Amino acid sequence: MAATKTALITGGSAGFGRAVAMALAARGWDLILTARHLDPLVQVRDATGAMALAGDVADPAHRARLAALVAQLDRLDLVINNASALGPSPMPRLSDYPLDMYSAVLSTNVVAPLAILQMTLPKLRACDGIAIDVGSDAAVNPYEGWGGYGSSKAALDHLTAIFAAENPELRVYTFDPGDMRTAMHQAAFPDEDISDRPEPETVVPALLHLIDARPPSGRYLAAELSVAP
Repeated sequence: MAATKTALITGGSAGFGRAVAMALAARGWDLILTARHLDPLVQVRDATGAMALAGDVADPAHRARLAALVAQLDRLDLVINNASALGPSPMPRLSDYPLDMYSAVLSTNVVAPLAILQMTLPKLRACDGIAIDVGSDAAVNPYEGWGGYGSSKAALDHLTAIFAAENPELRVYTFDPGDMRTAMHQAAFPDEDISDRPEPETVVPALLHLIDARPPSGRYLAAELSVAP
């Protein structure tokens, strides 16, 4: 009998992270979930049977606790760095961006994913695993007002690409899900109705296709991935 696959998902309590956790649990995966807010994390834990650890991935002490949990695993097949920080809302222009807040965005969106990749690399190597950093079209398009978040995601894109080049035995992806109806997206447009954006669950099949197909490492857009009906 094949061993049960295990995935670590950051930002796993809401939005896209929650949707991915539910889908992988339905496939029989074991899950480790982490997120800042305890109550919604507990709800997803109870719905999926996951191991859950509440905390901020930008906090080194929390990452140390997460590392201790990962060290106890028999295997780790998949890491999804989904946790992100938008920054101030409404989002300021770069000329007015508070530098302490920009540092916090970089800590969550760039430093923390790298720390998670470093921490999980031995387990991923042992399982011929997959690492996925969740990106954004703001990383490649210069949207006015998105300088803090967009530049952090651009840095994450390049970090992911270099990590892939340095670890050719693994599959390492940036996955750009496109616009979704999430709390973060609403915070980016606090005065707008975003009900026309797709629900996160509608994007999950593209991510599952990426995991199943294991194409070469690279940057993939959900809208461009071929998903069988």
